[in-house]
Amino acid sequence: MIKSTIRVLGSALMLSLLGLSAEAAVTAAEAAKLGNELTPMGANKAGSGDIPAWTGGLTQAPAGYVSGGKLVDPFADEKPLFVINSSNYKQYADKMSAGQKAMFEKYPDSYRMPVYPSHRTAAYPRSIYDVTASNATATKLVDGGNGLENYVDGTPFPMPKTGLEVIWNHIVRYRGGSVERTIGQVTPQASGDYTLVRFQEEFTFSDKLTDYTPGQDDNVLFYFKQDVLSPARLAGNVLLVHETLDQVKEPRKAWIYNAGSRKVRRAPTIAYDSPGTASDGMRTSDNFDMYNGAPDRYEWKLIGKQDMYVPYNSYKLKSDTLKYDDIVKPGHINQDLARYELHRVWKVEATLKDGMRHVYAKRVFYIDEDTWQASVIDHYDGRGLLWRVAEGHEVMYYNATVPWYGLEVLYDLTSGRYLALGLDNEEDGSYVFGAERSSSDYTTSALRRSGRR
Repeated sequence: MIKSTIRVLGSALMLSLLGLSAEAAVTAAEAAKLGNELTPMGANKAGSGDIPAWTGGLTQAPAGYVSGGKLVDPFADEKPLFVINSSNYKQYADKMSAGQKAMFEKYPDSYRMPVYPSHRTAAYPRSIYDVTASNATATKLVDGGNGLENYVDGTPFPMPKTGLEVIWNHIVRYRGGSVERTIGQVTPQASGDYTLVRFQEEFTFSDKLTDYTPGQDDNVLFYFKQDVLSPARLAGNVLLVHETLDQVKEPRKAWIYNAGSRKVRRAPTIAYDSPGTASDGMRTSDNFDMYNGAPDRYEWKLIGKQDMYVPYNSYKLKSDTLKYDDIVKPGHINQDLARYELHRVWKVEATLKDGMRHVYAKRVFYIDEDTWQASVIDHYDGRGLLWRVAEGHEVMYYNATVPWYGLEVLYDLTSGRYLALGLDNEEDGSYVFGAERSSSDYTTSALRRSGRR
């Protein structure tokens, strides 16, 4: 179902009069490369050096996987090809971000990057491949790049021409249609001491509602609900979000149920650089999912593609044989449990526009070509100094044909602290994809009823 954020305009004259601009999609001849020399998602299908060819991705569960249970690591027997550390990282500097290199300087005795054989495991359902092919010739940026015209589920710009198109691919990428999960977030002190915050979350994309009808909330991309389970001082607080696609035309709608007052109130500031939920100031709202929300405050520049060591196939970090204490360490997560692989990424620079406000004056994105997920993002402050480094430890949810993050980590180079989001090693079960929801589940009345103390 089309989720169009802009009125269908009948002529170029109308676009001009309204001060809008529509960027052209690719030609049919260009789009014909999808599924041939390019993957159905627009990545280079061929291999290069240590990066293998894409042959369809990981679509079958490995031996030992039990439906509804934790993911089984299909590469559990592999050993690192080599380990990058503070003594040798400069040999590999051309395949790392400035932030990754800064981590070796900040933590010379403990930070390391184990590099494993590369596996292009990314795969999506056939329906996503088909609609992505249609998007290639139909979807356009409109309203100065703040909205999409003729957007249908999937990747809007599989053959991007601009940095903003790459970022939109990340923002709206397929995440299974609907999912329920229980995860933990930590913000350790420099000493490593932390308090676990547990969330019960659910996402439902608008066209996956059981009662969705054409024209219903056309500008809503998905619905999101986040219930804080612990610690006790936060338990019972619930966040409800209607994630709009064009957030300049119609800002994100958000409400909070406060367990203390037992009241629902509108939360207009859950966007841009407002503090993230229970994050102790360690992330902004738009740091969630590595990056989310309206792109209007930045100028986006496409630098190009490069080979890079990025967190990938990070199944070890999802293992139920680990405790959270095994992962959460002073300064950074236990890097012996991390897995890095060489992959091709799109590099995009975002620079704050004149007159706009944000705590991050510049961001440098590295977007995986196979999934359109941000793998690494470097964040710079208003002085132009490197401040925070984000890494998305990707896993392929082969049980649902969904690439997504297993763990998101945001390192603060100034304070020596970090935030890790997505811990679920000590939780029962795993992500539940395909959960059925109706529009009535995401109303303020439903939010009030779901509140507890």
